[in-house]
Amino acid sequence: MQLLHPGNLEAEIKKVYSSFDEKKIANLLFDKDPTLWKDDPEQVKDIRQRLGWLTLPELYLDKANEITTFALQVKEDGFTHIVLLGMGGSSLSSEVARETFGSSQGFPVLFVLDNTAPEAILDLENKINLEHTLFIVASKSGGTEETISFFKYFYAQLQKTNDKNPGNHFVAITDDNTSLVKVAAEHNFRKVFINPSDLGGRYSVLSDFGLVPMALIGIDIVSFLTSAKRMQVSCNDGRPAEFNPGISLGVLLGIWQQHGRDKVTFILSSSISSFGYWVEQLIAESTGKEGKGLIPVVGESLGHPEEYGPDRIFVNLCLNHDDSKEASLKTNALEAAGHPVIRITMDDKVDLGSEYYRWEVATAIAGLVMKINPFDQPNVEESKQNTKLILEKWNKEGSFKISAREYIVDDFHIYEGHRENPSQIKSANNVGGVVNQFTAQAKTNDYIAMLPYFMMNDHRENVLQAWREKMRDELKVATTLLNGPRYLHSTGQLHKGGPDTGLFIILVGEHEADLAIPGSTFGFAILHEAQALGDFQSLDDKGRRVIYINLGADIDAGLSKLFKSISISNTSN
Repeated sequence: MQLLHPGNLEAEIKKVYSSFDEKKIANLLFDKDPTLWKDDPEQVKDIRQRLGWLTLPELYLDKANEITTFALQVKEDGFTHIVLLGMGGSSLSSEVARETFGSSQGFPVLFVLDNTAPEAILDLENKINLEHTLFIVASKSGGTEETISFFKYFYAQLQKTNDKNPGNHFVAITDDNTSLVKVAAEHNFRKVFINPSDLGGRYSVLSDFGLVPMALIGIDIVSFLTSAKRMQVSCNDGRPAEFNPGISLGVLLGIWQQHGRDKVTFILSSSISSFGYWVEQLIAESTGKEGKGLIPVVGESLGHPEEYGPDRIFVNLCLNHDDSKEASLKTNALEAAGHPVIRITMDDKVDLGSEYYRWEVATAIAGLVMKINPFDQPNVEESKQNTKLILEKWNKEGSFKISAREYIVDDFHIYEGHRENPSQIKSANNVGGVVNQFTAQAKTNDYIAMLPYFMMNDHRENVLQAWREKMRDELKVATTLLNGPRYLHSTGQLHKGGPDTGLFIILVGEHEADLAIPGSTFGFAILHEAQALGDFQSLDDKGRRVIYINLGADIDAGLSKLFKSISISNTSN
């Protein structure tokens, strides 16, 4: 069930619905007409190769038996663990499957590795039985550096066990004729899944990238696809735009973005909260370009109406069986206060199949309303190139150098970007004062993105969430929390290509040890640090407001000290 409360723009939104009906937008969408979004020949050509997601439910209902048969064979062969090696669109749906469904009885346990920190890799390695683990190497392009580096590491680890055929522990998911196809052949992979090439990574959840890991942990992908197929039919059955679940949602999002409500704030019930990982990437990477964007806000604790500015849209997605009474009461209060609210209710977790499809349609339509191309990611490559240049320099000089304003306070090293405007940070007696001066730059309709580059644990999550809530309540701005390098392949596009309304706090720590990447001149610690520096440089090059904070060797202690100093400094001011 979907209920849309459009706030005070109901008349304008209904005019757009009527216009969509007159122009037969739904027909053009499902006819895969690329000129809906752009008429430039090059962009039309590219968009035409990005619309295959529209027919994935029916395509994969025909392929489901092959995938399920493979999954049952893996189970029978005694594998106890599955590890998905991937980034962004290749990994986030697996994280949702792992946290939402878990493994069915007798099926392997799934882990997702998308963090290049040596500590994260070792932590994973300690949780699995290497000799009974199947690794999924997932990369649409076939050359994603993090993914290939993970593969090299674990292949070498299996070789040390004297396994006669280490390749039997690997499966590839990629497009046709990529370098990963060749790697798989050279290393005798157990299987290669060739994914349809006419869709982007963030629209690939209903393809091999999402379905193979799900099947491997015993999820009924036929029921999942059937749910998606129902939503496909509902969006393409000739009903008016106002009653089309995907199109009506997309129109509302796009119109509200044009009126300044661009912070799409998700209120997710407990058992489906991980859906936020996936939808966050879909919306941010698809719409964050040309100085525009919808900023998804996931995991921010729900407050009272007076704690929010006029830039919010609220999405309450709940499962009927969850206890969502408190969230429902707060959502009602937000609606009564004039905030636009979207309510979607699911009967069963398998209905996530429908939600994946609904939000893909809605995001494509929001892009149409916003007059942007929701299928490209022009700024994602910038951080990758900067990382590459930084690594080349490290190979020559053996060290990293940061060209930025530096503050050394309380043993913290803080770097500030070279924004065109003079620095707003003055001298301070403690690290909290420096950070508070930076965040004090936030204005109405801004948002603050917290970007930790380290392995998360409960303590770090709790401190960062408390910091988020503090900034939201005191500054009245939206906050996001996104782990690096994961976000480089998702919301990183929004940070650089979207509106200049973000303040970015990159948090790093020092690695206790490094792990070698076979065949490389540097290890994971160096790669991880270079990625953080590369993103800092990319944001700085774009003139974004950004600081880079080194928490030191003891990340837990450094983060606690930082938050305490921020709280004390704020109180004293």
